[in-house]
Amino acid sequence: MTSGPSILAVSGSLRDESYTRTALKYVLAAAADAGAETDLLDLREYDLPLYDPDVDEQGDETEVRRRVRDADALVLGTPVYHGSYSGALKNFHDYCGKDDYEHTTVGLLATAGGGSFGPTLDHLRSTVRGVHGWVVPNQVGIRNARNQFVDDPNAIDGRAVRDSSLEDRFERLGETLVAYAYIDPTQVAESASAADD
Repeated sequence: MTSGPSILAVSGSLRDESYTRTALKYVLAAAADAGAETDLLDLREYDLPLYDPDVDEQGDETEVRRRVRDADALVLGTPVYHGSYSGALKNFHDYCGKDDYEHTTVGLLATAGGGSFGPTLDHLRSTVRGVHGWVVPNQVGIRNARNQFVDDPNAIDGRAVRDSSLEDRFERLGETLVAYAYIDPTQVAESASAADD
């Protein structure tokens, strides 16, 4: 039996009680239910000094980049900071370039303390496209994240999702990443061009 695709979630939150990390675990659970092998890259656990292009192989750069390259699909998660994504995720993103992301399927997730997450997802989408990642249309933005989960010792991370529609969005993103993990955008473009002829 062939194993499913590998899905790697990257948590750009450094908080111990991170809602972003919890949300990513829900997406990974849905991906696992859809047949994927899943893993979480928690940036709190890695030494990534502020990116300096003049320094070769800083901290855990080699390991982090290897994990990104080895994944069939990624989901990037971040808290919303000042209308954009976290410095931790930006620093991670600075380490990983076209060689790591080329033709990789990428999902996006943002958790807001208030009500606005749109610009954060737009910024992430632009930067992933800049390194040739293939961003899926499904994305998850969470308003008032602290109010979207309730304590439940039997739930993922000890937190149940309060609103079933949010849980549905987690599931849809996880399933989409599995469905499109092996997509080759160049083949899709060629097929579309042939159909137009």
